[in-house]
Amino acid sequence: MIEFGHLTHVGLRRELNEDTYYGDSELGLWLVADGMGGHEYGEVASALARETIVRETRQGTPLQQAIRIADEEIIRASRQRNDALPMGTTVVAARLVGNRFEVAWVGDSRAYLWRDGKLAQLSQDHSYVQELIAQGAITIDQARSHPHRNVVTQALGVTEPQVLNVATLSGELAPGSQLLLCSDGLTEEVDDQGISRVLAHTECSAQECVDGLVAAALDGGGSDNVTVVLVRSH
Repeated sequence: MIEFGHLTHVGLRRELNEDTYYGDSELGLWLVADGMGGHEYGEVASALARETIVRETRQGTPLQQAIRIADEEIIRASRQRNDALPMGTTVVAARLVGNRFEVAWVGDSRAYLWRDGKLAQLSQDHSYVQELIAQGAITIDQARSHPHRNVVTQALGVTEPQVLNVATLSGELAPGSQLLLCSDGLTEEVDDQGISRVLAHTECSAQECVDGLVAAALDGGGSDNVTVVLVRSH
């Protein structure tokens, strides 16, 4: 049995919530998208990503391909608007078939797997600081306070389709394990230990854990929109 919880919050320092999410146990699809571009552009881009990926998944399109189509649609919409500012969005999505999951992502929204009392980050941010970490130039701790930690190197609507890197990873969602999807509004304010502490409360419902994670992000400063989706297998 699958149980999931979800919540998005504008945060404490933003006026607009440009994040969006989707969850559907029947379709076996969950996603979080974090829009960017200021004004209402981010909101439009994240909503377009959500709509396109849901539509394509319903039609049987594989997840990676659905995300590629979303990139093309956002770029097309942006050109039609004739705006000087591009509109973009990150996305992290999970597809569950039976007990097998696939996650796919672009940008720095993240997927984590909590299993046997341990939290593992599945996704690798498409970000400037992640590249610095990979080169050994900075440590993970230094990345948390790096001035350019919010700079993404890939985003739907911004990265041209031919160079878009839709990263994927698959695994098993065994009973008792939890799949967490979130925007960087959570991970900016709550470290992996803090996330683990909340997810360890398995006596709580998935929704209560989600509420706890968003509350922790707001306690941490709430500097950005924060969105959390938690999928739990029983």
